[in-house]
Amino acid sequence: MERSDDVRPLVIKRKKVIAAGHHGGAWKVAYADFVTAMMAFFLMMWLLGSVDSDKRRGIADYFSDTYAIDSHSAGAEQILGGESLSEIDSITDDIATRAQSDADATALEDLAAALERAAQDIEMSDAFAHMSLRMTDEGLVVELFDLDHASLFAAQGDEPQDVLLFLISVLADAFQTVANPVAVGAHSRSFPSVIRENPVWPLTVNRAQAVHELMQDAGLDAPRFRRVTGHADRSLAVSDPMAARNNRIELILLHDADTRLSR
Repeated sequence: MERSDDVRPLVIKRKKVIAAGHHGGAWKVAYADFVTAMMAFFLMMWLLGSVDSDKRRGIADYFSDTYAIDSHSAGAEQILGGESLSEIDSITDDIATRAQSDADATALEDLAAALERAAQDIEMSDAFAHMSLRMTDEGLVVELFDLDHASLFAAQGDEPQDVLLFLISVLADAFQTVANPVAVGAHSRSFPSVIRENPVWPLTVNRAQAVHELMQDAGLDAPRFRRVTGHADRSLAVSDPMAARNNRIELILLHDADTRLSR
């Protein structure tokens, strides 16, 4: 039988399948690294959310690239519960200062009590009538002052009277029982304004210096004196500026933390 020209030939196409090559397990390692990193990240976020700001700052300092030493945070946050090294030093210094201050205050109070008991002695009552004691923020103030009928110095001069010499000897012995620094100040009553040259400044300076020298002669060490001052009539003890009570000497056993800690 003859083939007809109208019949199209049958074409069969076969797709050739080529097997893919073997890729290995590298992707598994990369995936495991990714999962581990995510676990570490979420663990870190959970930890940061569970600590306070001070500890977070300490953790940040730990991972910081800088090598500079910061006294406020370097290492101290983790070890000392958030306190810096400088803060710890400050606290210990404050404790030592408070302990020294308490001991110092007790010693001055004991000394004041002893002087008050001595003032009650009948044989010395006349002399101790010139003396008063008070505790201030600065320290124990021993005030020696004129009475209307008896002066500590010669009139308008710096020559000490017997009563002052006696009081200085007693106070010098008492002051040697403690180690506090000493301040000396002299005050004067006012003089009439008609006086051509007002003597209050040189008078109080000379009297303060005289007491300073008397205390040293009585055995008080010179290095203990912190200041020797004449105050003129700028700080009156009573309202009447002309009153004899304004003529006075102040001997102060000073509170001094630096001096106490250095001993």
